[in-house]
Amino acid sequence: MKRVLIYILLITGSITAVNAQKKWTLKECVDYALENNISIKLVQLDRQNTEIDKSDAKGAFLPTINSSISHSWNIGLNPNPVTGQNVTATTQSSSGSLNANITIYNGLQNINRLHRANLALLANQYQIDDIKDNTSLQVVQAFLQILFNKESLKVNKAQYAVTQEQLSRTQELVKEGVVAKGDLFEIEATSATQEQQIINAENALRISRISLAQLLLITDYENFDIADGDYMIPTTTIMNNTPRQIFERSLEVRNDVKIAESSIELAEYDLKIAKGARYPSLSGFYGFNTRYFNSELFNPPPFFDQLSDNKGHSFGLSLNIPILNGFRARNNVRRNQVGIERAKFNLEQTKINLETTVNQAYNDAKGALKAYEASEKTLTSRREAHRNSTERFSEGMMNSFDFSQSQQRLEAAESDVVRTKFDYIFRLKILEFYFGLPLTKI
Repeated sequence: MKRVLIYILLITGSITAVNAQKKWTLKECVDYALENNISIKLVQLDRQNTEIDKSDAKGAFLPTINSSISHSWNIGLNPNPVTGQNVTATTQSSSGSLNANITIYNGLQNINRLHRANLALLANQYQIDDIKDNTSLQVVQAFLQILFNKESLKVNKAQYAVTQEQLSRTQELVKEGVVAKGDLFEIEATSATQEQQIINAENALRISRISLAQLLLITDYENFDIADGDYMIPTTTIMNNTPRQIFERSLEVRNDVKIAESSIELAEYDLKIAKGARYPSLSGFYGFNTRYFNSELFNPPPFFDQLSDNKGHSFGLSLNIPILNGFRARNNVRRNQVGIERAKFNLEQTKINLETTVNQAYNDAKGALKAYEASEKTLTSRREAHRNSTERFSEGMMNSFDFSQSQQRLEAAESDVVRTKFDYIFRLKILEFYFGLPLTKI
């Protein structure tokens, strides 16, 4: 028994260690979010309702069949069939019926309802895919935010390490009398500022991890982390396309456009169903009934003999012609005509919004690329300038204030490179998103 407990503890500890050491890739994050996202599950529940609506539409083609059975007792005065006098007695009676009804024609409403139910299922799938796309984009943004914060933390730590070397060097220069002691205080102040920046960067990284974990519905925030790697700007040809080409492609792949288009088709079927209500409806019916009677006053025929002797059948056709119904049918047609126009306007507005978004995303990507290229050039110049400032400061040819300014400009340049790099990556991903390319790779 002790050995079993030891094995269980070892296995549990191993599983916990594996979970704690797990590093999530972007694809794993996206796949996990798509499987567990609550909004997606809610829309999937809507799909179940839509499937039930389709089952209702199919059931409308089947006949309706109902049966009824009743049995009653009557205790009190009843006429005696022999003497003709009323005497106290108990009588029993039973009756049963079976009725069937089937719609033969009702203005094609049943057929149109079935077509509409099939289209509603397709529209619901578009909604699911649209939420999945938006969720994937949110995961990519949160993932890139963690990468940005990690890179920022690395930059801050690297800057702090350089400052510590300069602090040690300055302490030696002060001892040698090359630089004034006030310069040492300036470097120490810079070191303290960088320590605060490291703390802020660590907090930002932790918050971004929590944000992605919450998006994935993961509660173990402390052990959640993404896979480390040298994430470079992805190789892509998306910028070789014009905004117009990207927009035309997005019209084919974007689910919000498909949802708007299917809304028009659904509204058209609603109009057909409303028009069908103005036509006569023809249905067929069949009925079967029988009865049984028993009394203490005489000896009735046996139960089954009565059921056979008293049975009856009825069948025929029923034609219902709408003449006046308070303008409900006509107004319902007009109401659905308005619905079609509304759906068409919604589609046009969706296309306009999409074109505006694509053009904005394209301009943002171009601007982000230029900003990234400019920040790299600036960083190269700042590094060279700082190297020169370090040499001059070491030789006592530059005061601590000017040297600190050079250090701050270098730090700002390094931070700008990190910021513009991940901003450009995200802008590229947005363009690929509207072009219908997968978002699971960086």
